[in-house]
Amino acid sequence: MLNCPLCNSTSKVFYKDEFYLCSCCYGIFRPNEKLLDNEKEKQRYESHTNDSDDLGYQNFVLPITSSILKEYKKDDLGLDFGCGKDSPIVKVLRKKEYKILEYDPYFFDDKKLLEQKYDYIACCEVIEHFYNPKKEFELLIKLLKDDGTLFLMTGIYNDNIDFSKWWYKNDLTHVFIFQEKTFEWIKKEFEFKNMYIEKNFIRFSNRKD
Repeated sequence: MLNCPLCNSTSKVFYKDEFYLCSCCYGIFRPNEKLLDNEKEKQRYESHTNDSDDLGYQNFVLPITSSILKEYKKDDLGLDFGCGKDSPIVKVLRKKEYKILEYDPYFFDDKKLLEQKYDYIACCEVIEHFYNPKKEFELLIKLLKDDGTLFLMTGIYNDNIDFSKWWYKNDLTHVFIFQEKTFEWIKKEFEFKNMYIEKNFIRFSNRKD
C-alpha cells in the first residue's frame, strides 16, 4: 500500500508493479522506486525535437492559445509553466504581442518568476511529469491571481482505454496520470469555481464566466 502523492490517501496496485491507483482522487501513479533520477529525466527532455515554429506543434497547443487569446488581453501577464526548451505557446502568444514569461526547472529556471502572480498560467503536457503533484499544484495556485485561470493539457485516462496498450503510460517520465475524477478532486480541494474539460484540455478558473 502506497500513499498517493497528490492527496496522500491509500492506493492499490493498478498495473503490474508499475502503477498504483489512489482510492480517493483516483490518480494513477508510479511508485518512487520507478522514478527516474534528475539527470535521466533531463536527458529524456533534451531528446525532444519539438520546434515552436512547427505548425503541427502550434495546432496541438491550440486549445490553450486560442482560449488565452479569447479570454485575456495583451497586457495581462501569463506564465508558461514547464515550457521546455522551445515553447509553441510562448511563440504564438508573443507573436500576438502578449506578455507571457516562461519557466522550466531544467531549461528556464529563474526562481524570481515564482515570486509574482499571474493572470493566467499555461501548463501543456507537464502535470503528468509531477513527482510531487500536491506540492506543484499548491505552487501553481500560489502563482495565480485570485481571479486567474489555469490552462492544462495532459492525457486523461478513462475506463474505455486499455491501459496495457495505452502508449501514454510508456513514457517513463509520465509518473502521475489523471482521470476526470482526479480533476474534480483538484477543483474541490483548491476551491476553483469553474472547471471545463474537453478531450485532453482542462481549464480551472475563479473568473466569472
